[in-house]
Amino acid sequence: MLCMTDNALHAVEAQIREQAAAHCESSNIPGYVAGVYRAGEQIIVAHGTANIATGAPMLHDTGFLFGSVTKVLTTTLVLQQVDRGLLDLDTPVTKYLPELVLTAPGAADKILVRHLISHTNGIDADLFFPDAKGRDALRTYVSGLASNCGTLFEPGEQLSYSNGGMIVAGRLLEVVTGMPFPDLLQRDIYAPVGMKNSSTSAEQAILRSTAIGHFLDPETMAAKPTGMFMLPDTWGPAGSTPIGTIADLLAFGHTHLAGGVSPSGTRVLSAASTALMQQVSHDMATPNVPPMGLGWVRYPFGDTTVLAMSGASPGGVSILCVVPEHDLVFTAFGNNPGAIMLQDQMLQWLLSAHLGVQIPTLVTEVEQDVDLAPYVGTYRSNQLRIDVTVVDGQLEERTTYEPADESQERIFTEFAGGMTSAPPQRYVPIRPGLFAPAGYPLEAFDGYLRLLLVSFHDVRDGQARFRNGGGRLTRRI
Repeated sequence: MLCMTDNALHAVEAQIREQAAAHCESSNIPGYVAGVYRAGEQIIVAHGTANIATGAPMLHDTGFLFGSVTKVLTTTLVLQQVDRGLLDLDTPVTKYLPELVLTAPGAADKILVRHLISHTNGIDADLFFPDAKGRDALRTYVSGLASNCGTLFEPGEQLSYSNGGMIVAGRLLEVVTGMPFPDLLQRDIYAPVGMKNSSTSAEQAILRSTAIGHFLDPETMAAKPTGMFMLPDTWGPAGSTPIGTIADLLAFGHTHLAGGVSPSGTRVLSAASTALMQQVSHDMATPNVPPMGLGWVRYPFGDTTVLAMSGASPGGVSILCVVPEHDLVFTAFGNNPGAIMLQDQMLQWLLSAHLGVQIPTLVTEVEQDVDLAPYVGTYRSNQLRIDVTVVDGQLEERTTYEPADESQERIFTEFAGGMTSAPPQRYVPIRPGLFAPAGYPLEAFDGYLRLLLVSFHDVRDGQARFRNGGGRLTRRI
């Protein structure tokens, strides 16, 4: 293991500052903030503008929406209740939460608590956006599942990134603790971890420096502020409402490095539960879907495992990475979705240049003679349709958003910055069942962007049952 000295941390700070400035300028990203913790020392770098409507600068302590990084916080809350004896991971959720009902009769009864936080629950609700606020928001979400959402697969059968599972977990926490989710997050995560500048509402965030998201104008390619700061309260446990700073996320990451003990020495989670979150709970055995722990996604970089979660918010993207083998935490936020490319570059640079990690090439070659017929067809999940055809010896995918109602369409359209459709995307075969977007160099998939690869699963009678893109499953219809 290499030692990152003070001089090395200075070099990290200088490199992050240089990379951020260059990438933000070339990609029209208004602002960026990142931090690194290593072996008791940390640095934070801020660049650019937090809000171009006001000209407010991005500062070291500027707050931002955590997005789906929240899912690791929610999972930590669940494991706390396991430590306290209030929950059992292998008990059906409906024992604690009888109000959980899906459109498929009896389907909810098969879902165990662990399925919610390992993304193996099968709840087909990834774009279900009920618009509700306040203390009953999660109750409203769960009650809406009964008439709006079914299942993609049997619990434990597959892995599919699940907003719905985490939101149900949030409501489960409310029921077993008797506390609203935001209050529980404040009491049991923010306070003991030392996340002093974290909150769960726009009303709280406006009292201090807070970044907003931005999208690129499709005509001018200039950044423009988002028209929606955050998703509805119903998505709180999946990532809509928590807001904090880089220092706060470094403290949370450090807590998971230290076996559940916060930087101040407070026991936040048992060592056993902290370790359990980091262990493989499900593995799809395909390069584009890393093995899943509980809450954490386990990205393999050669022999080194990076525990990670990224988070999208309206016009912004965050990331939290914990590398236990090297006592390192990396976290960042950029206020344009294109910042995910910069975060991927920084993570790989930290691993290779400063930790000496050998990052192998994930995709070394493509195959020419792959039978494409098993993958052709139409695949669906909640409000999303993907039509797969063969064009010029490649797969071509057309994705269509099919809103359930006006409210769903309004929320998703604002979340996506007005862009709800995309041109057809061609894919070249890497091997049977695995495809890369055409035109990308193969080395682009060595890091976090391996999620751009598409895989097909469970081929029966010459037809694949599932398509996986970005960690999310759609099912053949």
